[in-house]
Amino acid sequence: MNPSIEPLAGKIILVTGASGGIGRAIVQRLASEGARPIIHYSRDRANAESLLDELEGQGFIVQADLSVADGAAVLWTEALELAGRIDGLVNNAGIRTEVSIEAEHAVWREAWIKEFQVNFHSAADLCRAAICHFKQHGGGRIINMASRAAQRGYAADALPYGASKAALINLTKSIARSFGPDGIVAVAIAPGWVKTDMAEQFIAQFGKAAVVADIPTGEMATPEEIAELVAFVLRPSQTSMNGATLDMNGGSYIR
Repeated sequence: MNPSIEPLAGKIILVTGASGGIGRAIVQRLASEGARPIIHYSRDRANAESLLDELEGQGFIVQADLSVADGAAVLWTEALELAGRIDGLVNNAGIRTEVSIEAEHAVWREAWIKEFQVNFHSAADLCRAAICHFKQHGGGRIINMASRAAQRGYAADALPYGASKAALINLTKSIARSFGPDGIVAVAIAPGWVKTDMAEQFIAQFGKAAVVADIPTGEMATPEEIAELVAFVLRPSQTSMNGATLDMNGGSYIR
């Protein structure tokens, strides 16, 4: 892309869960539009480093475990020390845990606690840090990666996932209403099935027809589609989407 028309030129964007799948595509897209991404990873340092190499060093990598209580605080502090400032936050990291309602109580509780820690509590902590930072520096952008599951409910064996993503959408709306006057724009993106390794594993077990049966377009979204929308929302010109939840599910859930 021509540097003179790069819409995100100079913007420093922290992307959680950035070492693979959707996160990797987001980082690549942001860099192509002039941004300097901060690549967060939990365990896969090799992929994070290879992604930074692709960017020819025009970014940063930070390790942090978002499954622990202080993980988000560690991530934000280290990211800010590396980059000096942060202009946008993309809460992309997430997990999906299967647990039956017939599971032992301790197992049931553990699944809910872990799911909410990664999918919601860490994202909320990062949002808090970002808001405080943005208020001091003229505003900023927050994108929370939610899910179709948050909109229409989810499978019986993965109730924590849908609930945690629904909480994330509500948090996004509250941030938008509360901090819009400070120049802070918050948007949720809610994909359905996306062509990731997790989707491929499901297809290998149950077949593609089981995935796309209720998708009118007949296809899953690609990580590149998600990344394109993320980059668009982060553009300084896009402020009126504040508080929106943007669905990307091929028509499988329509509000």
